[in-house]
Amino acid sequence: MKAVSRRRFLKNAGKSGLALAASSALGKFGLAQGALRTTRVVIDSSRQIAPISPILFGSFLEHLGRAIYEGIYDPKSKFADSNGFRTDVMKEVHDLGVPIVRYPGGNFVSGYHWLDGVGPKKDRPTVLDRAWNTLETNQFGTNEFITWARQVGTEPLFGLNFGTGSAEDAAALVEYCNVAGGTKWSNLRRSHGYEQPHNVKYWCVGNEMDGPWQIGHMPAREYGIKATDAARQMRSLDPSIKLIACGSAGPFMPTYIDWDRTVLEECYDVVDGISLHHYWGNTEENSNDSSKYMAMNLAMDRQIDEIVAVCDSVRAQKRSGKQLFLSFDEWNVWYRARDGEFSNGHGKAAPHLLEEPYNLEDAILVGGLANSLIRHSDRVKVACLAQLVNVIAPIATNENGILRHSIYYPYAWAIKYGHGRALSLAPEGPGYEVATLGRPIESIGLAAPGFGDVPYLDVVVTHDAEKNTAAVFVMNRDLVKEQELEIAWHDLTPTKVLAFETITGNDLKAGNTFADPNRVVPQKLEKPAVGSKMTLKLPARSYSVLSLAL
Repeated sequence: MKAVSRRRFLKNAGKSGLALAASSALGKFGLAQGALRTTRVVIDSSRQIAPISPILFGSFLEHLGRAIYEGIYDPKSKFADSNGFRTDVMKEVHDLGVPIVRYPGGNFVSGYHWLDGVGPKKDRPTVLDRAWNTLETNQFGTNEFITWARQVGTEPLFGLNFGTGSAEDAAALVEYCNVAGGTKWSNLRRSHGYEQPHNVKYWCVGNEMDGPWQIGHMPAREYGIKATDAARQMRSLDPSIKLIACGSAGPFMPTYIDWDRTVLEECYDVVDGISLHHYWGNTEENSNDSSKYMAMNLAMDRQIDEIVAVCDSVRAQKRSGKQLFLSFDEWNVWYRARDGEFSNGHGKAAPHLLEEPYNLEDAILVGGLANSLIRHSDRVKVACLAQLVNVIAPIATNENGILRHSIYYPYAWAIKYGHGRALSLAPEGPGYEVATLGRPIESIGLAAPGFGDVPYLDVVVTHDAEKNTAAVFVMNRDLVKEQELEIAWHDLTPTKVLAFETITGNDLKAGNTFADPNRVVPQKLEKPAVGSKMTLKLPARSYSVLSLAL
C-alpha cells in the first residue's frame, strides 16, 4: 500500500463521512479490580474447524526500501554467497520455516515490467519505481527470486501487474515460468539458464486496484472483466494454477464490500480465491489505548466473516458449486513509519523506507491476529505477514547481521505449532467492555465498531493427529493481572509438556534494537501438570504457546 496517498485519501474520506466508525476508549474494564479470574474451555478433537493450510503463515517481499536490496540480496555484504544472497538471512528464513512468500508487490507490481528483471544483468535497465519514488536496478528479478525461494524452502506467490500491465503480459509470465519449452516465453527462460519450469502455483491477479493511490486504479467492473480475460489466458497455459482475485484494500474504503461483490460477479467462475488486506496500530487517532489495541484482532475476525459472506452470496447468486478461499496476503501492525520521509525514496536505490520499530504490545497483537487466522482456517487458506525483511518486518538487517523484532516470536510460534487441524472452542470467562464512539479514523487503528464485551483470554487450539500433538495459543489482554485458563480435555489426554513459552514484560513500549536485541524475547513458563484437566497461569499482557504430546 502507498502510505502518503492512502492516508490523505482516508482523511478526505473521513471528512466526507465515508470512513468507518471506530471503537472508543474503554468503558468498564476493571483491569485493576478483584483477584485473578478464570476462563474455562473444553477441548474435543471431534469438534474441528478445518485442516490448517500449510501456507497459512506465509510472508511477503516487495521491491520496496531495503526488503530486497540490502535485505535478502546484497552482493557487497560479507554474508553474500555467489548469487549475491545474504546467507545469514537465508538461514534465518529457512530455520523459521516460512511456507510461501508473495513477490514482487504490493504497489510496486502495478508499474513493474517483469521482462526488465530477467536475462543478463548487464543488460537490465535501471528504472524509476513510481509507487515509492525509488530507483530500481532490476538486478534481482523473477529467476533470482525463484532460486532464492527454493534455497530457503519456501513456495512463490507471484503478484501480477494489473496497473500498466495487460492480460497478455500476465499470461506471458505464466508461460515463462510454467511451460516446459517449445514456446516463445518458455524458450526465453531456457535461454536465461533455467531449463526446468518454475511451476509457480499461486498467482495474485493484481494489487489493491480499488485504491486511488494504485498505478492503474480502475472501477470494480472493469477490473473484474480484465481479471476474467487474464485468468482464461493463464489457465490455457497451465490449468493447475490457483488464481487470487484482487479484493478491497481494506474496510476503510468507501467501496469496501461493494468492490468485492462486483469483482466476483464478473470473475467468480475463473478464480479460486480473493485477497484481503489490513494493518493495525495503536495510533493517536485511536486514543493510543493499549486495552483497545489488544482487542483489534477481533476486527480481523469481522473482516474475514464479511468477505466470506460476500463470496458465498455471489456463489448463491451464480448457483455455483465452487467455494472460494480467502488469501489474507497483507496483514501486520504498521502505524509509525508511514508518512513523508518514511515512504518517499527520493529517486534513490534501496532507501530506508517503512522500517517500522516493534514493541511488546505489537507482538501480543500479532499473536492475536495469528489466532484469528487459525480460527478461520476453514476459509483462509493463504496468508502473508507483510513483510519479511526490513520493511514492516519481523527481521531487520545491517552490515553486521540480523535483528529479530518482537513480532518475530509469535509469528515463529504460529509457523512451528499452527498445524494439523484447528479445533472449535467456546471459552467462558471474564472480559472487559469496549464501547463504540463512532468518530471517523484511519483503519490502521480500527477496532470493529460495537466490540462490546472482549474476553481477557483469546484462545485457539490445534491438534495434529499424525504427530499426536496439540498446541494451545493464548493471548492475555489483561494489562495488569495474571489470568488463569482451565482446560478440560474431553477425548485427548496430554502426556507431556513439550514447550510452554510466553512473550511478556513490564513495559508495553519496549522493543528490540541492534544495540539491545533481547529486550523482548520469549520466556519459559513453569510447566503445568498434565492430565485430562489442566490449569495454565498466563502472565498479564502476554501471548503464550503450550505444546503438548498426547
